[in-house]
Amino acid sequence: MGNPNPDKNGKEPDLNQILKNKREKLANLQAAGKDPFVITKYDQTDHTADAKAAFEELEKKGDIENAEPINVSIAGRIMLKRVMGKASFMNVKDLKGDLQVYVSRDSLGDDPYAEFKKFEPGDIVGVKGYMFRTQMGEVSVHASSVVLLSKNLQPLPEKFHGLTNTDMRYRQRYVDLIMNDTSRDTFIKRSKIISTIRKYLDGQGFMEVETPMLVANAGGAAARPFMTHFNALDENLNLRISLELYLKRLIVGGLERVYEIGRVFRNEGLDTRHNPEFTLMELYQAYTDYNGMMDLTENMFRYVAEEVLGTTKFTYGDIELDFGKPFERITMIGAIKKYTGIDFDEVPDTEAAKKLADEKDIHYEPYHKKGDIISMFFEEFVEEKLIQPTFVIDHPVEISPLTKRKPDRPDLVERFELFINTWEMCNAYSELNDPIDQRERFKAQDAAAAAGDEEANHTDEDFLNALEIGMPPTGGIGYGIDRLTMLLTNSPAIRDVLLFPTLKSLS
Repeated sequence: MGNPNPDKNGKEPDLNQILKNKREKLANLQAAGKDPFVITKYDQTDHTADAKAAFEELEKKGDIENAEPINVSIAGRIMLKRVMGKASFMNVKDLKGDLQVYVSRDSLGDDPYAEFKKFEPGDIVGVKGYMFRTQMGEVSVHASSVVLLSKNLQPLPEKFHGLTNTDMRYRQRYVDLIMNDTSRDTFIKRSKIISTIRKYLDGQGFMEVETPMLVANAGGAAARPFMTHFNALDENLNLRISLELYLKRLIVGGLERVYEIGRVFRNEGLDTRHNPEFTLMELYQAYTDYNGMMDLTENMFRYVAEEVLGTTKFTYGDIELDFGKPFERITMIGAIKKYTGIDFDEVPDTEAAKKLADEKDIHYEPYHKKGDIISMFFEEFVEEKLIQPTFVIDHPVEISPLTKRKPDRPDLVERFELFINTWEMCNAYSELNDPIDQRERFKAQDAAAAAGDEEANHTDEDFLNALEIGMPPTGGIGYGIDRLTMLLTNSPAIRDVLLFPTLKSLS
């Protein structure tokens, strides 16, 4: 975490000596029968921001000199402390903000004030007192008592620079949350984003459910799973890569509108937008299609932005995004034609598509088909152009093994992906409910896996059995909570919106 401020001679204090001094102070407290760690509770009745707001509201009413004092009981961490003889100031930080506390010997008494003078930044205290405004104009608490609730034994980072080492911020998120208000605000907003999604979907008649994380067949997405062994059954299992196949079983069971917000696990690389475990929201609605899913998605994204940010216009980096305007809708083949001039509707077969790929220096595998090449062209030439919210619809059947074909174009499926700021934000289908077609798609995926595709799906016999029981026409969608949180908090990397991101071990 780094040493605190240099001493008056400009020398960096010795960390080992600082740690030794802190433990000696704790030992002295314990020897005097004042061990803070034996305290089990404190009557915190107010947060700093609420106390400050209540006092400012009282000031607006006027005649504050004759008004009843606002008595408060706050608790939090000492961030700053200035001792000035018979009177001192400290800054106490809690969940909602921070507040200056005025501490005087006259108000506390000689012995309690002497004890207070030994408190340090990083210590957690409880403060009782009344609200007032200092001569310097700062709203503060005039303390009548200060109680040490927990002793800090490690120095906090230096105040004005915070925890600037990025790797350390991720590894010691608890320190990051103390020192960086932006980081704390990000995770408060993340919580609100999730609760707002739940509020929206509950209002649309959806039921929240939970499905297994340990599965025999990790299907529903193109990804490599993490594998583990279950000792009790002596069987190998996978961590789920998707929520899809179990949620569709529930549609078969007649639940009609279901969703789940949960962790999924994909054995892939780490970068600014990928973490091997992340939070996915998937929902399925009977008796609708991908057009219904587009309408629901657009309305939900707009609603979440309004609820969390108070506006549908916001900035990510130097780009202004607008969720208030209708989201653009364009086919994948149409988007490729728009940005490259190449019309894959005029490309007759796989060989012709591979020839185009060779001309554009796009690498493909021998088992790839025309639809795979279309997807590669889209990724290479189109994704980087999609800044404002855009639904890319009607994908090739080869890359969509769980999706219903378009009735008039059996080589395409009723699928969309939502792109914002060049990122894929959502993936949605008119769900395939034909068990015979689904079996053939699974066979094609099995063949791709046998040819070396580590991300291919595998045949799931129980899921096929569920489809044979009968699944109604259904629309489904999945999107990553983390990327949405990145957008709405202006965070540059997925690690900035994960409280505890995956990191390489230091050992």
